[in-house]
Amino acid sequence: MPKTIIEPFRIKTVEAIPQTTLKKRKEYLAAAKFNPFKLRSEQITIDLLTDSGTGAMSANQWAAVMQGDETYAGSRSFFQLEEVVTKLTGLKHVLPTHQGRSSEHILLAVMGTAGKVVLANNHFDTTKANVEYLKGTPVDLVIKEAHEPETKHPFKGNIDLEKLEQHLQELGDQVAMVLMTITNNTVGGQPVSLANLKAAAALAKRFNKPFILDAARFAENAWFIKQREEGQQSRSVREIVRETFDLCDGFTMSCKKDGLVNIGGLLCVNDDTLAEQARSLLILTEGFPTYGGLAGRDLAALAVGLEEVLEEDYLQYRIASVAYLHKALDKLGIPLMHPAGGHAVYIDATAFYPHIPAHQYPGLALTNALYVAGGIRAVEIGTLMFGTPNEAGGPDNTAPMELVRMTIPRRTYTQSHMDYIAEVLGDVYQQRDMTTGYAITKQTSILRAFTAELQPVTGATENLAGSVV
Repeated sequence: MPKTIIEPFRIKTVEAIPQTTLKKRKEYLAAAKFNPFKLRSEQITIDLLTDSGTGAMSANQWAAVMQGDETYAGSRSFFQLEEVVTKLTGLKHVLPTHQGRSSEHILLAVMGTAGKVVLANNHFDTTKANVEYLKGTPVDLVIKEAHEPETKHPFKGNIDLEKLEQHLQELGDQVAMVLMTITNNTVGGQPVSLANLKAAAALAKRFNKPFILDAARFAENAWFIKQREEGQQSRSVREIVRETFDLCDGFTMSCKKDGLVNIGGLLCVNDDTLAEQARSLLILTEGFPTYGGLAGRDLAALAVGLEEVLEEDYLQYRIASVAYLHKALDKLGIPLMHPAGGHAVYIDATAFYPHIPAHQYPGLALTNALYVAGGIRAVEIGTLMFGTPNEAGGPDNTAPMELVRMTIPRRTYTQSHMDYIAEVLGDVYQQRDMTTGYAITKQTSILRAFTAELQPVTGATENLAGSVV
């Protein structure tokens, strides 16, 4: 039998990608104030910034787009989506939103996060920002192995159950909910085991706390459970997905990931009162509950995508494509988060640039070097994204790890693209001693990584504090 895992699809439509010069890329990056988020699409050859809404839809999804019902209230496309989601998850109330962070904001608001603590394996950036914006406190309780890039634990996304129980016991009424992010984006797209989900759900129930999932990559997490967890190999991904959702009281989802669409989110709960409150806020912020900020065509495409993502040939290819790049970079000696995760390859920027301190953003230094060398855009997952300014005026309060995420859009790039990425990164690694860090010149108080302006550090070792606007 052949060992090569092929793409389980044919390519029917292609889009030209920009080719730029080294000189131009240096100019573009300087004009973007050295923040890759500010680069324009025509300046990028391969875009690995995110897998959120950047994938390719299938022929069946595009056919569904043409049949989308644009009725304002009572759209047929909504009820088709509702049927798919209810069958998939078993949750009672299905509320569409325009994307995942909207679902997060609505749920956190109606669940009374203000003045309370949200316990999680890890909050990703928008979740953390929404908790803090609503005057809550996010607390991450991921297992210690998650912060050890070289450790090859099969489920590094797991929550530390001992710490979870301790926090539930000590904080009592201060806890708003227990939140599990699957897969765990912050620590390398690492999966959460079914056993860990069950145990965390049991603890939440024991202490009478809602158990909520951030389910943006629910199918990829289920595939890892099937592949890595004892006793799960004979089960279908659909069965594992349903058991996962049966554990929760509700979930938020950015459908731009495992929904295989370019826009859309979901908020689903079982509690009738909570659902009524969420619908009221949704009407205020998103639109009528049967469209939730989406066009009917988007609802229709999502209904198809949530079925396609469960196809095991697709999931095998999806995870294998990430593992292929991970293996290629590992052979080059590039320091990585091990093992390979679900949606991205994560580079250990601290080990890549040991001479750049965390408060000079080694992850950003690597993303910028990667862009200049080959027109590849990645994203920093470190102190720029998760650190905070020091109120005393010194260096930033740093993140637990300095990572660079090379995120693979779904059904978009081929093996030759992966080979090119590895080649460019290998060249960057060979010249790593020549790279310097960065200092912020301007930043916002919320989600600063999206809009911060920076400049290269030339010989200075102290952090240059940027103005907060």
